[in-house]
Amino acid sequence: MSLLRRRSRPAELAADAAGASTAHPLVLSDERMASRISSVRFTVRITGSWQWTPGDTGQGDLAMLARAHLRRQAAKILCQHSVLHLAAAHDAINSSLTQRGCPRPGLEVSGMAELSVAAADRALAEEHARRQQAADLEHGEELHRLAQLQRVLADPDLRRVWWMAQFPDRFSDLDNLAQALKGLPAPQEVQDDDLRGDIRRFTDDLVTTLHTPQQREVFVQALVQTLTALGHQRLATDAVLRHRPHDPGSPPA
Repeated sequence: MSLLRRRSRPAELAADAAGASTAHPLVLSDERMASRISSVRFTVRITGSWQWTPGDTGQGDLAMLARAHLRRQAAKILCQHSVLHLAAAHDAINSSLTQRGCPRPGLEVSGMAELSVAAADRALAEEHARRQQAADLEHGEELHRLAQLQRVLADPDLRRVWWMAQFPDRFSDLDNLAQALKGLPAPQEVQDDDLRGDIRRFTDDLVTTLHTPQQREVFVQALVQTLTALGHQRLATDAVLRHRPHDPGSPPA
């Protein structure tokens, strides 16, 4: 009998090794995972598998480690998505879970998720979206109001009219306001990109610096020469015509 046992032992080890490299199925059912709004949750079902490559000892409960890995991965993805955008959340989570993960050396795990949303969670998300939309609208209106006020206060003529309309009995205080607002720039247009904004600010500073007609004449001549050298003859002509409206026939400098 002892001889038979010794002879059967290698066969048993080979069978164990073969079994260790086999994919083992796993299922996580009705998991509740937070969405982008922590109090609103997805209902998640994950089906997957894990596979162990021998080479370590004392590995513990591999199925538990595999489930914990998929649970962590799913939760990490879903907390970035809204339950109102179920398709986007579904694509994102499965893009992650279908890639084999290795929670520890020798253990490979992958899976697929099915998502659903309870009616109560959807209702909460919709209410949150309505409140957020109302807050964004109010914020946008306030920014627009402030931008309009900045435009008025940055313009000396508009500022004077606005002050007279708002405080007709305090006209003598207008000089103090003008001093306090000295250097206030006009608001930048929302549609301006960074380059346009930089050019606009530079141009405003340049125009402010050019005090005399002689300085402006030198600037226009340099601008026209530059535009002509770059091949923008139409812009060069427009620059001259705008600078000398009394002499529309003048050729570019």
